[in-house]
Amino acid sequence: MDARTRILEAAADLLSRSSEADFSTRAVCEAAGVGAPALYRQFGDKEGLLSAVVDFGFEQYLAAKRAAQPSADPVQDLRDGWDNHVAFAVENPNYYRLMFSPGLSAPPAAVAEAHDLLLAVLRRCAAAGRLRTSPETAARMIMSANSGVALSLISRPAFYPDPDFSHRVRDAVIGSITVPEDSRAVDSRDPAADTTAVMAAALGARLQEESPDALTKEETALLRQWLRRLADASASA
Repeated sequence: MDARTRILEAAADLLSRSSEADFSTRAVCEAAGVGAPALYRQFGDKEGLLSAVVDFGFEQYLAAKRAAQPSADPVQDLRDGWDNHVAFAVENPNYYRLMFSPGLSAPPAAVAEAHDLLLAVLRRCAAAGRLRTSPETAARMIMSANSGVALSLISRPAFYPDPDFSHRVRDAVIGSITVPEDSRAVDSRDPAADTTAVMAAALGARLQEESPDALTKEETALLRQWLRRLADASASA
């Protein structure tokens, strides 16, 4: 096992057993059997090590999400993704707290990959005519709500005794940005605006997959921008 892996495994073990979701570099070096220069040569500083440890801890979670086969219902895939996210947080609270720690000036790579995987599912929802806002806006809404629920459950579990709390928030958030498969836009206060949002989001998602020959690259990029704005504006009308 190389020095980098030994350091990551030692730091991960210390993190999992820490009551404060933290560790000292000295303790990591002692556990890994390396000197401080080796640690700093590999990771730059403690913040670099913390970010690497988060990515190390999230690798199994992200690997499962990468390997997941899309179902016929992308909205159900959103629900399942929400549940998996919360389950990982509850099972690995220190990794999760560290992932969203404001003390890290640069977010771990796991944050960006988790967002991209969510965005891919939302683009499938949009292409299927099931999304009433742009995938980009929907991703921000889901990620902020999903992480908020997860952090609430691991930080103040006594305040959230309802076992269905996560599912209630999940269904409220996902229900606000999607439309039923068999009843498009029936719940909207403005059906016309809702239909426009669904259509704009669907076309925008399809343009992510292929560019029309009739438009230049610049024109396609501008059209995507307009469709995103139209989807978001129509959905909030």
